[in-house]
Amino acid sequence: MYVVLLGPPGAGKGTQAKRLAQALSLVQVSSGDLFREHLKNQTELGTLAGGYLDRGALVPDDVTIQMVTKRLAQPDCARGAILDGFPRTTIQAEAFAEWLGARGEGIRAVAQLRVSEAALIRRLSGRRTCRAAGHIYHVDFHPPAAPGVCDVDGSELYQREDDRPETVARRIQVYLAQTAPLVEHYRRQGLLVEVDGEQPAQDVTLELRKRLERKDDP
Repeated sequence: MYVVLLGPPGAGKGTQAKRLAQALSLVQVSSGDLFREHLKNQTELGTLAGGYLDRGALVPDDVTIQMVTKRLAQPDCARGAILDGFPRTTIQAEAFAEWLGARGEGIRAVAQLRVSEAALIRRLSGRRTCRAAGHIYHVDFHPPAAPGVCDVDGSELYQREDDRPETVARRIQVYLAQTAPLVEHYRRQGLLVEVDGEQPAQDVTLELRKRLERKDDP
């Protein structure tokens, strides 16, 4: 079973991917995690991707596709995976469909998490990050015991540039512009399901599972 999760930054894709993977005994495959892993390990693909990232350029589709399909070919993904952050473009989607088709497989569903821009800005701009080890807090949803101090190591908590409200708003608009063709691509194929991502996390998970079960109905 292959399930794709779509949604703007802050929509909760990572959280729901983890929850679904655990509930369905599948593997969560995050393109962001793959990039970081390849960069850290200085693999051939990581070095190639790093060259683009260092210049502030987008990583070419073919590099991203290679990273993801190489991961999906590993034994622990034999039953499928929950995909978080991939595909991002119609080119990636078409290449992924071709890769699955060669294996006699396909996508079960593409779930889009719908969250208002105001809620996304609140979620992301409230994040605070530990300087020492990167532990994540939120001023509203997961505050530290002492304001501005990490519970784990006592280091300072700060707001990343990416989490400032004006930056968040730009990120959301860029995401919407880039993924609109992808959403329509999957809608035309009858694969798209839309879920209210502003519900409590456990309710989002329940609704996602119900929508996936309906995809099994004849």
